Amino acid sequence: MILGLLKEHGTETRVALLPEIVQTFTDLKVQVLVEQGAGETAFASDADYEAVGAKVVSRADLFAQAEVLLQIQPPADGDTEKIKKTQVWISAFNPLWDTELVKTFLEKEVTSFSLDLIPRTSRAQAMDILSSMATVSGYMAVIEAAMKLPTFFPMFMTAAGTIRPANVLILGAGVAGLQAIASSRKLGAQVQVFDVRSAVKEEVMSLGGKFVEVEGATEDKAAGGYAVEQTEEFKKKQQQAINDHAAKANVVICTAQIPGRKAPLLVPTEAVEAMKPGSVIIDLAASSGGNCELTKNDETVVHKGVSIIGQSNYPAQMPIDASRMFGKNVLNFMKLIIGEEGALNLNFEDDIVKGTCITHAKEIYNERVKSVIEKV
Repeated sequence: MILGLLKEHGTETRVALLPEIVQTFTDLKVQVLVEQGAGETAFASDADYEAVGAKVVSRADLFAQAEVLLQIQPPADGDTEKIKKTQVWISAFNPLWDTELVKTFLEKEVTSFSLDLIPRTSRAQAMDILSSMATVSGYMAVIEAAMKLPTFFPMFMTAAGTIRPANVLILGAGVAGLQAIASSRKLGAQVQVFDVRSAVKEEVMSLGGKFVEVEGATEDKAAGGYAVEQTEEFKKKQQQAINDHAAKANVVICTAQIPGRKAPLLVPTEAVEAMKPGSVIIDLAASSGGNCELTKNDETVVHKGVSIIGQSNYPAQMPIDASRMFGKNVLNFMKLIIGEEGALNLNFEDDIVKGTCITHAKEIYNERVKSVIEKV
């Protein structure tokens, strides 16, 4: 197999594979081509890749020679025209949302895998890029909040009196939310947490957070650990509880998302206006609409003294470790499709391979994506 590592586009600073991971691929007898400058923003030089057996080539040569094309982001403008039907595309391209790209892959007969749809099973944990990147996001959200907040996070006993600890409200207790709880507690803040899944209560409490319960939540074990759409009655009760707690919070960290849908609105304008001036909202769901009504993706909005930071790609602010984690996830996944002597082996009998595959042989393999496309 010839694996082609593409340089990311836009403001992305991560790279799908650092040299240390490329070394493992070469040990598996996979030839690795690296686009010139692919690792520069993650502090990995072309010489670093060459030192572990990779060949550094131009973007045009990589598209011409590679059997498998790998990057983090969806294809850049014009890239879909360069991909041949004999090639395999691997990235995280959010097929539940970007249905047009899925249709393009179908029309071109491209075999594609979207790493953000790796099944959330025990066997697939070592390949779960969403959990890895959410860990980075949860940590970075707290760090940025602490930097932007005009008060301390921890309690201080000083000669000038007692400084009360910051009050942090976290919406959503997935991986990002749990990491935000842990990081907030380490910095000495008091933490309260909302989540519609009662199953996460024990995890929240084990990290030192207070779980705020709202009765009547709908839960679905088939949702793979994700939150699901709630009834209008529950939404009203939840909204009132969130508004009440947000008014007392110094920091609100929003992490709630529903795959393939617009992020649920949890912090309306009136809730923001009831918060104390100087408070900070970090919205990790900004790219899918945001949990806060005033969120703008990749922007900071200040409304009546409250800063609303829309940030969906914190991992790009920590490119070395984020790339390291992403690359290890990729390696663990690709071991499932690397056969003897490094050959490509698309084993669709494997539930992880089939579940992550979006298009192949003019068919949609992932059932969730198929159901979304059929509705479009």
